[in-house]
Amino acid sequence: MNEYTVDLAVPERVVAVGAHPDDVEFGCGGTLAKWAAQGCAVHHVICTDGSKGTWDRNVDVTVLVATRQEEQRHAARVLGASDDVVFLGWTDGELEDGPAQRRQLARWIRRLRPDVVLGHDPWRRYRLHPDHRHAGFLLTDAIVAARDPHFFPEPELEPHRPSALLLFEADEPDHVENVGAQLETKVAALLAHRSQYRSTMDIDDPADESQVERFRQRVADTASEQGRPAGVAYGERFKLLRPL
Repeated sequence: MNEYTVDLAVPERVVAVGAHPDDVEFGCGGTLAKWAAQGCAVHHVICTDGSKGTWDRNVDVTVLVATRQEEQRHAARVLGASDDVVFLGWTDGELEDGPAQRRQLARWIRRLRPDVVLGHDPWRRYRLHPDHRHAGFLLTDAIVAARDPHFFPEPELEPHRPSALLLFEADEPDHVENVGAQLETKVAALLAHRSQYRSTMDIDDPADESQVERFRQRVADTASEQGRPAGVAYGERFKLLRPL
């Protein structure tokens, strides 16, 4: 069993990077809500446009993209984060971790200057979705680029080195954030993503409280499982990398 650390000191500013709208809420929504309530400035960066996020073949993709952006802003507000969400705009399902994407994300890291960055663990074994894998590598590569002055130099933006990286969905987690007090906030933020009810949350009828409760229980069960190894009733677990 891994040795776990529990609860970082509350950072002044954080950036959470997700492949799609709702990924951040699933991966670290409780942690962001906890830190935001204690005065931390929380920012979202979403890599793709979310345009594949439906089972409806007849959907108007332009409307879906706009809907998912507004849902993400709503979710950010629920968490206490900034609703000035950064959307990098790459096509859902086609994200790459190439130089253009790396430059774009490194620039945002330099602009937002986070103490802690959170994102997908790209080294998770047997990861099926390519966007999650590429978003993880894009983030790790962008952190290196953002911290070093000879990567993508821009006179108006100084290099920036975050102090820690928390990777969610990790195979080998070693850090847990206690989110028991924020569990309902995490659920509320996830439920802001109404377009994802059927495909991601198994909610066919939002008016059926039993279906919503079933999803709420699923989130609680996951948090219980993630907190248990560290002796925490409800947690979110990560691979912690520091120094960067």
